[in-house]
Formats: sequence, C-alpha cells, structure tokens
Amino acid sequence: MPKRIGKYTLEIENDVRILNNAAIVGHKEAEGPLAKYFDKTYSDDKFGESSWEKAESFLQKSAVELALKKADIDAPSINYIFAGDLLNQCISSTFGLRALGIPFLGQYGACSTMAQTISMASVFADSFAADRCVAVTSSHFCSAERQFRFPLEYGGQRTPTAQWTVTGSGAAIIQRGGSGVKIKRITIGRITDMGIKDANNMGAAMAPAACDTIVQHFEDFKTKPSDYDKIITGDLSQIGSKLLIDLLREKKIDISDRHMDCGLEIFKRKEQDVHAGGSGCGCSAVILASYILPQIQKKIWKRVLFVPTGALLSKISFNEGASIPGIAHAVVIEALDSFDERFEKKQKAMSLAEGGKSCRNI
Repeated sequence: MPKRIGKYTLEIENDVRILNNAAIVGHKEAEGPLAKYFDKTYSDDKFGESSWEKAESFLQKSAVELALKKADIDAPSINYIFAGDLLNQCISSTFGLRALGIPFLGQYGACSTMAQTISMASVFADSFAADRCVAVTSSHFCSAERQFRFPLEYGGQRTPTAQWTVTGSGAAIIQRGGSGVKIKRITIGRITDMGIKDANNMGAAMAPAACDTIVQHFEDFKTKPSDYDKIITGDLSQIGSKLLIDLLREKKIDISDRHMDCGLEIFKRKEQDVHAGGSGCGCSAVILASYILPQIQKKIWKRVLFVPTGALLSKISFNEGASIPGIAHAVVIEALDSFDERFEKKQKAMSLAEGGKSCRNI
C-alpha cells in the first residue's frame, strides 16, 4: 500500500515500474533538437483526420497502441487507463480511446496531467487495485489555440511570453513488478494563485505551483536538490523557469545546476519561433517517454524528480477576468537497482527517529 510521508507525499512500496512507453509527435516537434528520440513523427498535423480534435484523438490512441506493441501485450491485459488532455470534457481522450475497450478514468490537471495520470496509475498498482495500467495524455497546437485563444484563421500576433503548444502524445505502461524503471514517490501539489491574468504568460502562472510542490517534496522527505540527478519541470519555458529558480532561491534552495524544463528542450526556441518555449499536456509526456525514461534506464540519471506544471484556466474564466491558478505534481523515478544505499539508510533512520508518526497507510 502507498504510505504517506509528511504532508502530501506518498511512498510507493510494492515495486511499481514503468514497463514500456511511447511518444508520437507532429512536424514541428520533429524539427526540434529531440527529433531522433521520438518513436514516430508525422509531417501532416491532421494525421489524415478531418479536424484538429480528431487528429489529437488519433495521436493519443496511437501512442497507447504503440506502447502496448513495444511491451508485447494487448489491451485486455490492461486493468485501467488514466488519460486526459486540454480540450473540453477531455474529448481527445474519450473519443480516441473508446475503441480500445479498457476501463477509463479521465484526468484533468492541464499541462500537469502526465504526472497526475502516472500518480493515479501507480497508486492503483501499489495498492493491488490493479496489476497493470496505462497513463497517457496529449495536446495539439491547433486544437488548443482554437479552444484557449483564437482560431488559426484569425492570425493573431503572439506575445514574447507566449508558448507553443506541443502536438504530441506520450503513454506509459505501469505495473507492479517486472522490468523497467521504478516509481518511488509522489508529491501531490496544491493549487496556487499569484493573481496572474495573462493567458499568454503561462510560465509565470505555473512557476509558483512548481516552487510550492518542490519545497513540500523536500520537506516531506528531508531531501535536497543534490539527492537528484535531474529536477525536470514540465513546461515553464523561459519565463517560468527563471521565475522558479528565483522563487526557490528566496527559500534558500538552488536547483539551477540540475534543473531542466521540457518546454525549453523540445524546440529550438529562436530558430523555430516558439517565443518562450513549448507547452501543453503533450510537452512533458513526450519528453518523458522519449528522452527522460531512456536516460534513467541507461543509468545516466539514477534519480529524477519529474514535476509537470499546469495552468488551470478555461476560456470562460479568462474572458470573465479571473486569475490563472497553477498546479504541479512531482514524481520520483529511479533506475532499476540504483537506489543510493546511504540515502535509503537516512530515510530509515528518519522514520525510526520519528517513531512512524509522520507516516500512515492509506
């Protein structure tokens, strides 16, 4: 069973692993610096479909099917699928995955959704509610622009702080036991709101949430930045990443030497004219599936703190002048059999010293 440590962190106790994964992207992502790592790339961002929304559904279904194929398993062997996207009622997920016949639990955490789906799937596997689950999310530049900003035909100018929604989907198969990297801990984030109202400055809205979750994770586990090879945020991009570093330094925490942001990695920011960088549910999902997990599998990175971030706005809330709340969840992913014995001893000593008062089964 998952064990709560501190206030908001869960320790996964029953050897939950990511069995396999897949990442599929569109043409702009295929022109970026990580092109060679993606499983599939497409030159047509409609993927042969009649609308942008149908195209995103195709993306998500294809990512799940490819992950299953790579793992050499079929859909009936999956107990539950945790999926979400950015569109109203998560239609990319529901319409895309309906043909697979897998019990479905829809998730919404804006661009933090990949961390949320992984967290839910891991808790289900760890608690024996499931043997094997899929965590998946997606985004599409054109469908997101139509929903949150303006239709492409409008041709509106983008501000320097604006980000480019990634067209892509990432899927991960999560199970108890077997092979693959380990999911060790999950910190569930709180909603933060610093009063940002500019929908073209998502990084500033999300950075305080990332700061809050990272600080809480360190406090719950009595860890520090040097205990992790990488601390990877989802899509803060240029503005939000700088703000996060500054916010953490105010709290005497410096992650600058090991911080990486998926929104800054997926595009060649200046050459591809994406302004502040990448964003969207698919941003952290495709980089996790294509780049981060292989680095951990190869033990180049042995312990990663993965912190996707989300801006919890809607077209209605924006038009009514409401501020933009932010959310971030953190997942600790470790290489197989790479756990630092000194770190493990420190955690056990801490638990014994506290007499188990900070922990309880859920």
